[in-house]
Amino acid sequence: MLLRLTGKRINRLADVALLAVAFFFLNGCNSGAVAPRGQVATAELNLIIFSVELMLLVVIPVIVMACWFGWRYREGNHAKYRPEWKHSTILEIVWWTIPCVIILILGTVTWKTTHSLDPYKPIDSQTKPVTIEVVSLDWKWLFIYPEYKIATLNYLKIPAGTPINFKITAASPMNSFIIPQLGGQIYAMTGMKTQLHLIADAPGIYRGLATNYTGIGFAGMHFNTEVTSPEAFATWVNSVKKTDSLLTSAIFWDELVPKSIDDPARSFAHVDEGLFDNIIMRYMMPNCGHK
Repeated sequence: MLLRLTGKRINRLADVALLAVAFFFLNGCNSGAVAPRGQVATAELNLIIFSVELMLLVVIPVIVMACWFGWRYREGNHAKYRPEWKHSTILEIVWWTIPCVIILILGTVTWKTTHSLDPYKPIDSQTKPVTIEVVSLDWKWLFIYPEYKIATLNYLKIPAGTPINFKITAASPMNSFIIPQLGGQIYAMTGMKTQLHLIADAPGIYRGLATNYTGIGFAGMHFNTEVTSPEAFATWVNSVKKTDSLLTSAIFWDELVPKSIDDPARSFAHVDEGLFDNIIMRYMMPNCGHK
């Protein structure tokens, strides 16, 4: 019986070791939350690593003791047998104090980071932030730059070192907006406006996606986030303004809202003022906005 239990423990340890090895190699992948390229994403990764390391203070000794007990009390080892033993004050202090201290530390860190990493909290910076209005559609993403009166579909471009204030809503089922290498996710919901503040440290192309299943086109609902220098961003804005593509309220409701899959990236030189608010009001008060 003891050998059978020991074998089960060995199998479990093998599974844990396999996961650890997989995580080690996957950590070399230059994408996702394990390769942060923004202030918020870096802070979130540090929080995850700290929490895991703290919990390993309990997990590792438990695994070691499980292996050691199985080896020490294996059949034929003639280890000391104490059937009457039932209490140790020292052990009671150890296995109650350590978990309580860990919980206290985790609770304190969680409380602090809940406020410091609040997605609604603006990022402190001397650089003026750029506001981008995000609309989740079936199955595509629309990005409106209200300050520049331009928009893009399934493509996002932002300047490096500049705080980005995302205002997010939906004209489709509830979804979730995330750029893993820049920060955490926030929900997109009809009739509501959520916010997310991010900043990219350096130029690059980072994948953004939807993480809330919304139907057959969900798998293709992703986009590239290109981070460029502020100068290159300004040049790009001017080039978009020179195109002929317009985004009026009628075009939005008649062409973009209907379901479509794998739409190519495109840009719009002019956007009707107040379109984002019109979208929100359309679902807050169905008799308002476009009909």
